[in-house]
Amino acid sequence: MSARNRTIPAALAAAALAVVLAACGSGGDGSGGGTGGAGATSAPAIPTPTKDDALAAKVPASVSADGKLVFGTDASYPPNEFTDTDGSTIIGMDVDLGTAIAQKLGLQAEFQNSQFSGIIPGIDGARYEAGMSSFSITPERTVTVDMVSYFTAGTSLAVKAGNPDGLAADNLCGKAIGVQAGTTQAEEVVTRSQECTSQGKPAIQVTELQQQTDVTLALTSSRIVGMLADSPVAAYAVTTTNKAVEVVGEPYDTAPYGIVLKKGQAEFPQAIQGAVQALMDDGTYKAILDKWNVGNGAIPTSQINA
Repeated sequence: MSARNRTIPAALAAAALAVVLAACGSGGDGSGGGTGGAGATSAPAIPTPTKDDALAAKVPASVSADGKLVFGTDASYPPNEFTDTDGSTIIGMDVDLGTAIAQKLGLQAEFQNSQFSGIIPGIDGARYEAGMSSFSITPERTVTVDMVSYFTAGTSLAVKAGNPDGLAADNLCGKAIGVQAGTTQAEEVVTRSQECTSQGKPAIQVTELQQQTDVTLALTSSRIVGMLADSPVAAYAVTTTNKAVEVVGEPYDTAPYGIVLKKGQAEFPQAIQGAVQALMDDGTYKAILDKWNVGNGAIPTSQINA
């Protein structure tokens, strides 16, 4: 398993600080336009996808009636989803892709900010119609929700530049390691710590924070010596800290991300999967990933995991 499973240091710039202050505010809506902002590249504008009537017909009336597709997201996980420097507009790779999916279905995307741990309950309770927030597809999740794959990521270990503590992913016993709450990394570090103690080594000193932005800040301010996060997030932290952070080794436990949907919604998963696949086939998907410099996480085929 990997991922968000998810979180930037505010560290060293006012723009990053704005992200930290604004991330995960209750119910903040984003425009979903993904047109630049902090961390965006100078890549060409993403063309607006045309509506696919056949796919749109598969969307339940309960979703399409208001003309919107409402996503729950935890906007503290750059470059995948985070707030722009205005403190409220949600941007990122997932936002651009979710917007394009909605457009393919003839809908307008609306992104609502939530704590990560509240997104799936919000979908079950019909607060959100989909969840797009770097969710790794796991057997445990697909017991309760359907997930449509669209990306792949692994876990990376990030440390301060120069790796002064000589950390490696398999050598964290006794070290102060940060993770975001509710992520697979949060589960993983507990297992790793138990392995340490079973071998007579000191337990990992775990710092678990609600937002990935705060985890990265803890690293740059030396409150922890390493963090475990999704590979694109760890790589992005290197850029946003002016290389005050570095990634050690290669990503591991690579797994797909999935768009989260409530079970029992007839052909809705097929509509979402069809929209993702159409964007892959027409080049929009690649353009969005390239815009955020995460093209190495591209997958060729979207699948429904139910």
